[in-house]
Amino acid sequence: MKKTFSIVLILVAAVFPQEMRKNAAYSLFSDEKASRVGDAITIIVVESALATNNAETKSGRQTELGFDLSGAMDKTKLPEASLNIGSGNDFKGSGSTKTSGVIQTKISATIDSVLANGNLIIRGSKKITINGEEQLISIKGIVRTSDVRADNSVLSYNISDAEITFEGNGIVSDVQSPGLLTKFFRMLF
Repeated sequence: MKKTFSIVLILVAAVFPQEMRKNAAYSLFSDEKASRVGDAITIIVVESALATNNAETKSGRQTELGFDLSGAMDKTKLPEASLNIGSGNDFKGSGSTKTSGVIQTKISATIDSVLANGNLIIRGSKKITINGEEQLISIKGIVRTSDVRADNSVLSYNISDAEITFEGNGIVSDVQSPGLLTKFFRMLF
């Protein structure tokens, strides 16, 4: 009986061999990390941005041309002539912009594809609706497998070619946009 069982086991192993590459992603010594198409990955979005731009221009130009003629001959006065031409030009301009923003959230994403060098292309989105105000956060980019942590999370600043979109729709965003009359007058002027 032992001999028959061994022969059957050898025949089954010969007919259904196990491929080593299939199990190469699994490790006995570490947690399984996201690395294949369709695997879930958590993106920890920690972004802050501050940009300031100031510009100031001053320009000036002044031109003057003068001509004066006067004189006398033997106590006879000659007519006096005078010509003055002047021109001036002055310009002053200034501008300033300042932008700042902070986003902190977690988004679940999936691996869309794996590049030839092993980097992962990820994509995910999250939609939240609170009191009629809808917020949509989307993210996509490229992640190195070495940046994937043991809990299958990646910090957003480790994503290359990252595109993070934060859009809102609802009462608050409606109040923040200009009205129709304001838009019309902006087009005219």
